[in-house]
Amino acid sequence: MIRQDEVYKIGKIGKPHGVKGELTFAFDDDVFDRVDADYLVLLIDGILVPFFFEEYRFKSDDTALVKFTDIDTKEQAQELTGCEVFFPKKLSDRDESDITWNETTGFKLIDLNNSHQLIGTVTHVDDSTINILFNVRNDKGQDILIPASEEFIKEIDAEKREIKVSLPEGLLDLV
Repeated sequence: MIRQDEVYKIGKIGKPHGVKGELTFAFDDDVFDRVDADYLVLLIDGILVPFFFEEYRFKSDDTALVKFTDIDTKEQAQELTGCEVFFPKKLSDRDESDITWNETTGFKLIDLNNSHQLIGTVTHVDDSTINILFNVRNDKGQDILIPASEEFIKEIDAEKREIKVSLPEGLLDLV
C-alpha cells in the first residue's frame, strides 16, 4: 500500500480526450518525464493507486495527454476525471530538502513576531490561485487563512514539521 508520505502531488487529471481512454493531465512538475517513470499515483476515494503508462505526449508546458494501461474507453477515463496525481519520492530527481506546498499539511505554523506563538496546524494549502494560502486550524478549532508568502515565511523545518512566519502586525487580530 502506498502511503501519503511516500509521494508528493504533481497535478490533476482533467477530462477525457477522445474515445480510447486518453486523459488530459495538468501538472506543475514534469518529473515523470525527466526520470522516465513507468507510472503515476492517483488518489481515488482516499486511496493512492498506481496507474501505469501506455504512453503520454505533451500538449503544452503544463498539460499532457496520458493513456494508462487498461483504461480503454471514454467512460473508464471519465471515472478518473478530477483525481489528484502524485509521484513517488523514491523515483524523484528532486533534492531531499525540497518540499512542496501540499507536503506542509500537518505542519505547525509559528509566529516569530508574537513570542513564537503557535498559530495552529496547517490543514490544507490552497494553491488554486496565484496567492497561495495556508488553511490553519487553531487550538480553538477555528480555521484561519494565512498567506503563504515567501515574504512572511522565515524558516521551514521539515524534520520538526514547523513553519516559522513573521506576519504583519494585526493580521491574526482579524480572526
